[in-house]
Amino acid sequence: MFFPLLGIDSIGDDGLRFIGAALAIGIGALGPGIGIGNLVGKAMEALGRNPEAQPVIQTNMILGIAFAEAIAIYALVVAVMIGFVF
Repeated sequence: MFFPLLGIDSIGDDGLRFIGAALAIGIGALGPGIGIGNLVGKAMEALGRNPEAQPVIQTNMILGIAFAEAIAIYALVVAVMIGFVF
């Protein structure tokens, strides 16, 4: 038995597909989450050191967040495709 407590003998193709989709979005969102956290932390550090550079720092920070978030959106699209298309 695969999961003896649940009484499941095996996982079918649908189950493996949804496990793959969950792993795709889980791992795919981990990198952008860490990247956005580092980016905002370093931007706040830079603003603390040089408050006059706020417009330039803020613009670059928002642009970097948008690029990192795009990677997470790609991971979401891949997860949806794995779960429902393939």
